[in-house]
Amino acid sequence: MCGIIGYVGQRRAAEVLTHALKHLEYRGYDSVGIAVKDGSTITVRKDKGMVDEVSKKHSFLTMGGSIGIGHTRWATHGVPCQENSHPHFDCTKNIVLVHNGVIENFQELKEDVLKKGHKFTSETDSEIVAHMLEDNLKSNSDVLSVMSDVVNKIHGSYSFVVMAGNKKELYLARKNSPLVIGIGKGEMFCASDIPALLPYTSKFVQLEEGDLAVLSETGYNVLDHNRKPTTRKEFSVNWNIEMAQKGGYEHFMLKEIHDQGHFITESLASDTTSAKKLLDKYSRIDIVAAGTSYHAGLLFAILLQREGKNAQAFIASDYPFVAVPTKNTLVVAISQSGETADVLQSIRFVKSKSAKILSITNVVGSTITNLSDEVVYLNTGPEIGVAATKTFTAELAVIYKLMFAKERLSSIKNIFEKMLESESEVKSVAAKLKNVKNAFFIARGISVPIAQEGSLKFKEITYIHSEAYPGGELKHGTLSLIEEGIPVIVIAPKDETSSKIIGNLKEAKTRGALIISITNDENIRKESDISISIPTLDDPVLYPFAMIIPLQLLAYYVSTLRGINPDKPRNLAKSVTVE
Repeated sequence: MCGIIGYVGQRRAAEVLTHALKHLEYRGYDSVGIAVKDGSTITVRKDKGMVDEVSKKHSFLTMGGSIGIGHTRWATHGVPCQENSHPHFDCTKNIVLVHNGVIENFQELKEDVLKKGHKFTSETDSEIVAHMLEDNLKSNSDVLSVMSDVVNKIHGSYSFVVMAGNKKELYLARKNSPLVIGIGKGEMFCASDIPALLPYTSKFVQLEEGDLAVLSETGYNVLDHNRKPTTRKEFSVNWNIEMAQKGGYEHFMLKEIHDQGHFITESLASDTTSAKKLLDKYSRIDIVAAGTSYHAGLLFAILLQREGKNAQAFIASDYPFVAVPTKNTLVVAISQSGETADVLQSIRFVKSKSAKILSITNVVGSTITNLSDEVVYLNTGPEIGVAATKTFTAELAVIYKLMFAKERLSSIKNIFEKMLESESEVKSVAAKLKNVKNAFFIARGISVPIAQEGSLKFKEITYIHSEAYPGGELKHGTLSLIEEGIPVIVIAPKDETSSKIIGNLKEAKTRGALIISITNDENIRKESDISISIPTLDDPVLYPFAMIIPLQLLAYYVSTLRGINPDKPRNLAKSVTVE
């Protein structure tokens, strides 16, 4: 995820910005830049690369001025390069901004801006806003009022920090993307995350949804989403830098589990227009992926099959040996990093057969993007923990957006927030599992890929053997392994599979299994030794988003109770770049 920093005060702004951006490097990024205003002149220096590298190359620390903004970019619109790096100017170079988030309607807004004669210097969605501000400020000199008008036209997510006009002020706006104000003496700060500001202050204000704000040397003012003056609670923290980078959570994995409610908004803002057209053209669709992404691919295949498509998910490393794609095949390649060796091997095989390739990835400019005909981005920012959590739900979100109308997906964020309320309940269940040797996960229908993902999370960070099966497979051999006390985790929403999975549950229970269910079905609850509740949803196809959260939390807490660092499981790497 991109990082933002802003400063206004008496210090040398370039030094503050550069130092602060160093404390946001843990978030991951591909380019960096700062803008400093000295008198009435704004200077921007930026480029692809790391903070130290770009700062040295472009002499950040020689820049004068005591007000400025900075940014580390994780590319979403346009490849990593100097032009696409932030900050972005308007045509007059009197307005400059940095932006986190995704503007869903950027194409529509850009067309309107181009008609008015504006010239763009980047491929980003962010630059559009600088030109929109430029237009509006011609008739209204109140920057905060103009920002209000402009952001009201934006669909998607954003946190903006803007320098404009002759006043020594910074102008802020946020929606679905965090932005915090740091309070100093005779100086003010803002940032996308607290770690950037800890060397300068321990006193903060968190902006809320729809807020606008203005910062000056003497303080700050906030307007709420109705554009009424308001106050926001000030708070202090005593975190060190490492604690702050984790948002106060003990591990990055737990932070990333909790971040899913935010990042799902970013993922659902991905542009799927061209990808949908390509998907609609083909009746045969092969999905290639590995690990967690393969489980997302399995669910994708089920959803496509329900729509009458000839769809199948393949383990990427085996695909060239078991499949025969043709020019009438669409191959969907899923890779969080865009560099997964097995997936790239499959894509190169596919290209030799003249098949079309649609890829789903998180990294702009990765190898997979260069080999594909169409790309959809996850927009979920970097993931620090080795065990994939937010990137898995981001993959599901993109898949669902490719399949269903946007309106059908509007409740997903609320589902995440509701399920995170079960954290203490899941932690108590984890205490009962910390000493087991084996575990089994069972489900039916669209819940099967979620059971498989839950089993993978469990084994990779707890070091406990686990397997996942469609419920009906238990009696075809696996029941021989069920004995007294072995946990069987049943993923069972109240849907068309409920009457069948309860039979499988009873088969395991009569052989002494400890039955742990994740369900909203009262009959399944009654047959379970332990039950974790999920909400009843009007649309059963959305249940995977509810079921995955307790499975991620269960793996996390069993891991930590066993004294394991879940961020760095043994023998595993975040991106598998060898076959």
